[in-house]
Amino acid sequence: MKLKYGANERSQMLKYHIQTSGRSLHAQEIDFNDIRTTLQALYAIYDNCNSLHTNAYDEAITTPTEESVRRAMAIQLIINKELGLAKNENPLQGSFIIEELTDLVEEAVLSEFDRITERGGVLGAMETMYQRNKIQEESLYYETLKHSGEYPIIGVNTFLSSKGSPTIIPAEVIRSTTEEKEQQIATRNNIWNTWKKESDIALAELKKAAIQNKNMFEQLMECVKYCTLGQITNALFEVGGQYRRNM
Repeated sequence: MKLKYGANERSQMLKYHIQTSGRSLHAQEIDFNDIRTTLQALYAIYDNCNSLHTNAYDEAITTPTEESVRRAMAIQLIINKELGLAKNENPLQGSFIIEELTDLVEEAVLSEFDRITERGGVLGAMETMYQRNKIQEESLYYETLKHSGEYPIIGVNTFLSSKGSPTIIPAEVIRSTTEEKEQQIATRNNIWNTWKKESDIALAELKKAAIQNKNMFEQLMECVKYCTLGQITNALFEVGGQYRRNM
């Protein structure tokens, strides 16, 4: 940020969050997902991320269960509390392969920044569907490698079990009960009734900030004190319209 954009000191104070790869979660041999997530978490913690979300193994199929979330949390705890190497800051620094990969990733990121800049920045690139096309191309490439077997995935396209590694449906699939749904609706209604005056003022300021191209994040932080997500979304739709992607 400093060298490429001349960013000030405050904008360089970046805390960064890592979430393990959702694409690496597979419905076949679903228990293997915890192994993949553990290795990804290890990378993240060794790289000194400020916060980390470890995916639950059953997120390949459903909303995580309490049991799977506990296992996902245990991955972080065991790395941080039991594996002593994680207590050393950046333990892989100086390794040839790590330094080489770091340089390659940095070069690729800076090149991507340049491609986005050439298209008029993030918004300009969105208008030409640049980001969307990149995601689609990468997904297609990944699926091609997966189906051809060029990219081996244990239990999915190689090292299959004697049963052929079928998709495993977990015993518990999370669904909201009628009581829970009604409770959420009641909470929403209470927010509407309690903060009617304050929400009207906050939403009006949000619309003004959007129209005048001001710092909307600052105004959003004020809105969430009094408004529901639906109210905020509808207010932005009123002044900016609803996005419709080209097909």
